[in-house]
Amino acid sequence: MIITLSVFLLIFLSCQTPNKNTEVRNKEVIVKILGTIQDGGMPHLGCSKKCCKNYYNQGFSNKRVVSLGISNIKYKKHYLIEASPDINHQLKALLQDKNPSKSLNGIFITHAHMGHYSGLLNLGRESLSSSLVPLFVMPKMQEFISSNGPWDQLVKLKNVDLKSITNNKPKVLEDNLSIVPFLVPHRDEYSETVGYKIIGPSKTALFIPDIDKWEKWETSIVELIKEVDYAFLDGTFYDAKEINNRDISEIPHPFIIESIALFKDLSIFDKNKVYFIHLNHTNPVINKSSGPFKNVISKGFNVADINMEFSL
Repeated sequence: MIITLSVFLLIFLSCQTPNKNTEVRNKEVIVKILGTIQDGGMPHLGCSKKCCKNYYNQGFSNKRVVSLGISNIKYKKHYLIEASPDINHQLKALLQDKNPSKSLNGIFITHAHMGHYSGLLNLGRESLSSSLVPLFVMPKMQEFISSNGPWDQLVKLKNVDLKSITNNKPKVLEDNLSIVPFLVPHRDEYSETVGYKIIGPSKTALFIPDIDKWEKWETSIVELIKEVDYAFLDGTFYDAKEINNRDISEIPHPFIIESIALFKDLSIFDKNKVYFIHLNHTNPVINKSSGPFKNVISKGFNVADINMEFSL
């Protein structure tokens, strides 16, 4: 009877004690913010405003164009979302001293606007001359890459290995990591535009750096935020005031103040999932001492910053 009771107590206690593997499991997949700035970067070509002037004067900038890195620690795999003009710095941050040809297991592209795919040129013979880096793209993007120079040379020289992905179909990378592309409305001059849902062993993250306006999308972004753990969302412009030399109708994005209004009824818990990203050089939230930045934070939301890491 004593032995039976002891066995029972051991079983009971083991059920009540937190599984240490849970903590390890939560660190199997890491998403890292490698860039937060809109396609043109910072300093921005032709900008003489205060936002860029200091960067020009000092001769360098630590701001990087929007990109995410994904590291699957369990399987020692690394993926990049977006091939930005800053890909050199970003792959260094993601892979450290490892050779991208050997250690980068794939690049996912959202669409064919300069800040999201132009970094692919660095894989060519003039630079890395990579070998068969998997490039995950939607059908129109695949056709664009395959049929237009200089991009087609990357295919011909086997610098990249084109991999097809499909709207709303999960791409299973490992048994603990999948990525789901989904179409969003945007200026699709050369390719379709997608966002990505990144599914880890315990949590999920949403990445939508570019979209015209939330109301143009048949999917409810409010409901989608509730379903995920992190939401990295288009925050290109804070409001219309910052663009005074362009026709803003030609570059539609949801203003941060519009998103805040749309998300106002979310719980504090859900609001805290939101990280605004893809920030134009004029966007005042880049400055953490600004009123707009403080307004975003006071409302319960976040502004993405380079090198932030999130465990999935």
